[in-house]
Amino acid sequence: MFEYMTAQDAAELWGISVRRAQRLCKENRIEGILNINRAWLIPKGAVKLADAR
Repeated sequence: MFEYMTAQDAAELWGISVRRAQRLCKENRIEGILNINRAWLIPKGAVKLADAR
């Protein structure tokens, strides 16, 4: 079974805002995400994407 973290946990780990982490999830840019009851669950082994700006 996979272990997951919330968007807030991912944001703290990756040094980005919670809103940015949520946006990455909404755009399906993180593999293996789940959306359960409006909460994004991100696999613990997910890698932060490079900023494309």
